Amino acid sequence: MTVVGLRYHFRQRFRVGADVAFAWCTDFGPQDSTLFGDRRRRSTRWLSPDTALMTDTTWPKGRMLRITRLVRIFPEQRAWTNTHLTGPFRYSQYWYQIVPEGPRRSHLEFDGLRVETVGHPVGKAEELRRAEACRRSDSGIWSKFLAPALHRDLLQDPK
Repeated sequence: MTVVGLRYHFRQRFRVGADVAFAWCTDFGPQDSTLFGDRRRRSTRWLSPDTALMTDTTWPKGRMLRITRLVRIFPEQRAWTNTHLTGPFRYSQYWYQIVPEGPRRSHLEFDGLRVETVGHPVGKAEELRRAEACRRSDSGIWSKFLAPALHRDLLQDPK
């Protein structure tokens, strides 16, 4: 077995200020399971004010998959990490940071390290292809599901 570390990065813009976006992004709870467009259940256990264990249960292709993550929040940097402790990408780690772009604009800087175990040696071209597929997938989740939910929640018409 070969272990491959796939590094990738993307940005996601928001139409809200950085502090508001950061608060929304780090308000982890069971309601998060509705944000991803699939059948999912999430439990969050806070270990301290800035550290949580999150367990997601999904059913891809009809089989149950449980992933446990350690999430560490860095409020002074408007950032957090997400480290997979169990699941198919164990030891993968993701860094999220909300960056201000003015009083009503901000963006997410995402840096991913996805750790994959594959059954064969992986050349540089395949490693780059896999990293790009991860980038497209994760940025797609943010652009298709998470950013629209953030905007829906935070930019509601106050009628």
